[in-house]
Amino acid sequence: MNRPDPDELLDKLQRDEQKRQRGKLKIFFGASAGVGKTYAMLQAARRRRDEGADVVVGIAETHGRGETAALLEGLDVLPLAHIEYRGRKLGEFDLDAALARKPQLILVDELAHSNVQGARHLKRWQDVYELLDAGIDVYTTVNVQHLESLNDVVGQITGIRVWETVPDRVFDRADEVTLVDLPAEELLDRMRDGKVYLAQQAERAVRNFFRKGNLIALRELALRRTADRVDAQMREYRADRSIERIWQARERLLACVGPGPEAPMLVRAAARLAASLKADWIAVYVETPALQRLPDARRERTLNALKLAAELGAETATLAGADAVAALTGYAQARNVSKLVAGASARTGIRRWLRRPLGERLAEHGGHADVTLIRASSDSGGDHERRLLSTTANAWRDALSAARERRSPPRAYGWALAICAGITAVASQLNERIDLTNLVMLYLLGVIFAAVKLGRGPGVLLSFMSVAAFDFFFVPPRLSLSVSDTQYLLTFFGMLLTSLVISHLTSSLRREARIARRREQRTGAMYAMARELAAALTTEQIVGIGSRHVSEVFGARVAILLPDSADRVKQKIEDPDAAITLEGELLDTDVGQWVYDHEKPAGHGTDTLPAAAALYLPLKAPMRTRGVLAAVLRDERELNAPEQQRMLDAFAAQIALALERVHYVDIARDALVNMESERLRNSLLSAISHDLRTPLTTIVGFSSMLAQSREHAADARRDDELVDAIHEEALRMTGIVTNLLDMARLQAGSLQLNRQWTLLEETVGAALRACKRVLSGHPVRVELAADLPLLQLDAVLMERLFSNLFENAAKYTSTGTPLTIGAQRFDADGKSFVRVTIDDNGPGLPAGMETRVFEKFTRGEKESAKPGIGLGLAICRAIVEAHGGSIGAVNRMSAATDEAARSRVEGARFWFTLPVETPPDVPDLPEAADAADAPNALQDQSADNMNPNPLAKPTHE
Repeated sequence: MNRPDPDELLDKLQRDEQKRQRGKLKIFFGASAGVGKTYAMLQAARRRRDEGADVVVGIAETHGRGETAALLEGLDVLPLAHIEYRGRKLGEFDLDAALARKPQLILVDELAHSNVQGARHLKRWQDVYELLDAGIDVYTTVNVQHLESLNDVVGQITGIRVWETVPDRVFDRADEVTLVDLPAEELLDRMRDGKVYLAQQAERAVRNFFRKGNLIALRELALRRTADRVDAQMREYRADRSIERIWQARERLLACVGPGPEAPMLVRAAARLAASLKADWIAVYVETPALQRLPDARRERTLNALKLAAELGAETATLAGADAVAALTGYAQARNVSKLVAGASARTGIRRWLRRPLGERLAEHGGHADVTLIRASSDSGGDHERRLLSTTANAWRDALSAARERRSPPRAYGWALAICAGITAVASQLNERIDLTNLVMLYLLGVIFAAVKLGRGPGVLLSFMSVAAFDFFFVPPRLSLSVSDTQYLLTFFGMLLTSLVISHLTSSLRREARIARRREQRTGAMYAMARELAAALTTEQIVGIGSRHVSEVFGARVAILLPDSADRVKQKIEDPDAAITLEGELLDTDVGQWVYDHEKPAGHGTDTLPAAAALYLPLKAPMRTRGVLAAVLRDERELNAPEQQRMLDAFAAQIALALERVHYVDIARDALVNMESERLRNSLLSAISHDLRTPLTTIVGFSSMLAQSREHAADARRDDELVDAIHEEALRMTGIVTNLLDMARLQAGSLQLNRQWTLLEETVGAALRACKRVLSGHPVRVELAADLPLLQLDAVLMERLFSNLFENAAKYTSTGTPLTIGAQRFDADGKSFVRVTIDDNGPGLPAGMETRVFEKFTRGEKESAKPGIGLGLAICRAIVEAHGGSIGAVNRMSAATDEAARSRVEGARFWFTLPVETPPDVPDLPEAADAADAPNALQDQSADNMNPNPLAKPTHE
């Protein structure tokens, strides 16, 4: 009895728990519109309502069909959400209302529908997934042409491409699929009766999409897709419950391809049987250790048989295992194969008794699958005899060829004779001290060594020579091959038999170890190439890596042909050590172009253009062919083995995937750059059009008024006001242009600091004097610590930094609110810094804008009437980071004890830090004596800036 795997059982319990918490999805699936999917869905919903379930109709498209609309009576219908799109109000499924209502079951028609722009999700199936995640059961409908994997097939059949699609995973993961089927004739009758579309629409539909041939083809697609889903569910059910018995719910054949000459006949017979049963079929070859010793000719015969099976529509597979019957039955059980097809053996007599045919062993151990034996077609008379003689001759020829390929070199036999002589010499020295039977062990050790190091042939030779030497030199009478005691004959026989068995087993293990080593090398090569390709970032790197690995593994000269913008392939990059030169006769780009266009291999060793010197393989990726791999093998027998051919195909597939990955990375990067460039361009244009146009308009208007005032001899006071206004607007425009130029200079990396040892108080004072007009109406308090050190700063840039911070605070705070400037020295991580703060009493920063306000073209209020283009704080950050400091912004919260008052924002604080460095030794610094008085002086100086400046209530930039 098979015990369930605890890990699998735990995983199944977790999946079941997730399914219980998630809603159930039921899809009413049809071949085309008009088969009655919505009608069947509404009928099922009414039955659920009669059973007591809470049922709501989210959206149901009746298309004016009266009988369908009648089923909506008595059901709770959710009102549609109206979304404005291009000046029109369009009704869409109201997802939020459905989630708030949260019924047991909701009906959402037309799963493939695309939502109007402005809805939460782009597709309606995404709305359905959100409902399922909320634990709501959903009934929905979909047509076969809306499945993503069948969209192009339906387009080829009907000539009409449907753009609204549903991913196949949505269909496959549905809890239940109900096929709503209708014969083509009946559907056409419904069309003519106006039960699907209006009369004029129905006539046009019958002439185009709803032709009888189209409907029959769509119906077959729907039936097959539903059958595939049911088959997958059945296999999943068997796997979950560890059911080993094969359920023959669907015919599936497995053809057992062997190395014999009857393999092509077996493949053709299996193809005919699969066609008659309308079943899928698989051609499988099991490579056992015995078959691995076959000559290349017979292995190539097997490869050709598998190629023939693929051409006839079979799925091919090559398995490795010590027991062919166990490998075949295990694979058949995993794939739910109902019939096994094998060749019937013509062995008779002793050959049949020594090794039972594969078909008989399959019939005995094949489990619940039917076994069909295919016998070679019988010929009459001399043709049959000639076929038998030809088969026997081929078998002997293959055996002799295999023996020649496996034979050891002559020097190995010489070493075997030398080993025998050496063991005899050693045994002659030990003859007087140990028994004769123990001397046999020395010869057996020699046989093991010879079989391991020299091969099977030298081991067999040493076996016979060991028996002869033991008899001649040690068994009485010595120096004679005669035996005085017949008991030694048993010793000789046992010694010979043991030696031969040891030699055979040792050489077999040696061969299997060599095969395993080759497989490990192939796996290592594949892993190494996959690892390097995963790290490759450019096409040039991929081409170089792929060419190098294919060249090293297969001993070939390699070139990779890549397409240009006109889809003409050419060798862009060449490896001087391994690549095929374009000027040489070996590389034919015309053949490469044919391979690229037709996505099929060609060239040497194939059936297409076999006269070409190179083998050309298409680099097929999931989306399209990315190029062509061309290889000229130094040893033409390199690809005779099936595993070598598969490995080359795997190498080509890895290279194609890497090329496609890099291609889409380039596309994504270009798209991201274009999007960012477009965003910056739009922001810049918006800023220039808004903030430059306003002062320019003001200047033009005021200058016109000045001109008119001169003509009318207006009073001088009005002229002074206009001049002041023109000056103020010109300064605004100058500041905007200066910010744009400074940011462009910072972006270009051309910022050069002119560092000098400066007192922070002097820089703050200069900035306050420069911003006297901006800060009018805002009392300023300066609270700088008395022990602030000298800082190595660019005084001009730091003054610009303070000016931008002051302008930002004045712009977004009300008139009369104070501004506080503070600075303290602190130590962190063994270094000293000065922290400068600018506190205001405005509304504070919007949530989530604490770091974004320092980005380019970012403002606290979009489309705000306040002047500015969102560059001032970005320039501040660039200046601080250039000085090696950091900058940030936070909201200042109330310090009241009341719980509600503590959550009130009292303003914003902008801060930045500057590193403290060791100043040079200066013997006398008279200015430092008055440094302690600077804060009070600055405070007194700035206290006069109390003139009102009417600003609306702002938010920070």
